[in-house]
Amino acid sequence: MTAPPYLDGGAVARALTPAAAVEALAGVLRDGLDPETCPPRTAVPVPAGELLLMPAAAGSWAGVKIAGVAPGNAALGLPRITGAYLLLDGATLRPRALLDGAALTALRTPAVSALAVRHLTSGERPLRMVVFGSGPQAYGHVDALLAVRKLASVTVVGRDPGRAGGLAAYARAAGVPEAGAGTAAEVAGADLVVCCTAAREPLFDGRRVAPGTVVVAVGSHEPDARETDTALVRRSEVWVEARAAALREAGDLLIPEAEGAIGPGHVTGTLADLVRGPEPPAPGPAPRLFKSVGMAWQDLAVAVAVHRAASA
Repeated sequence: MTAPPYLDGGAVARALTPAAAVEALAGVLRDGLDPETCPPRTAVPVPAGELLLMPAAAGSWAGVKIAGVAPGNAALGLPRITGAYLLLDGATLRPRALLDGAALTALRTPAVSALAVRHLTSGERPLRMVVFGSGPQAYGHVDALLAVRKLASVTVVGRDPGRAGGLAAYARAAGVPEAGAGTAAEVAGADLVVCCTAAREPLFDGRRVAPGTVVVAVGSHEPDARETDTALVRRSEVWVEARAAALREAGDLLIPEAEGAIGPGHVTGTLADLVRGPEPPAPGPAPRLFKSVGMAWQDLAVAVAVHRAASA
């Protein structure tokens, strides 16, 4: 059997724009895919960190991502997230393509966030954004969010001033009028807060977040890790990719529930609800939290779109 074509990180990035990745996700949801039935992620501890196995099948395609999470890689100048995605023909399970897993994740996770933000915010005025983190996901979120909304400003909150400044310069070059490094306290003036870090404890005081502000948290997928605090979750509308996945993996929700601050019914709705409509009402007195843990159906949808674009 001939080996499937390999799409490295550059090929993945060239094949599909962030806007096209957003539409690929929206399309499979409009076509009826049910994220609640998606197979759960399998996590296997290994000496360097953990291996994640994420299979999915939908329509005429199937696929599986094997991702490595290696916290020690940063000290070696290597990416924290590694891996590969094997795309298969759905009818025969014959390999059709092999994609760089880190590049696929860097494309699909921001696209999931952007799809949610497109439905949870108004396009009437540019948004003031605060982003926590300065790694690949932070860059990807700037690109993806610019694909669905205008940004008036970007404030980068990061541990490394040099990297925070680099992301701010990238945002300015991408057309954001104002961008610079800042502090967590600046969530008070934000319309949009994006958390894409490896933090295991809350990044900011949720009481500072204004009514109607959208908070996106994508950095954790473990029940004992979170980027947002109980105060924010308790006072927010909560939107998730799928209830089953969130109640299995989202520490941002499970920790407040264990504390007795919220109940299992605190989730307002899902990404599929947003896409299929009707649109949620205009923002009210509560912030809006979109908590993403990353799901295998998203990898499959974007991998198929990348493969088709690269093969055209």
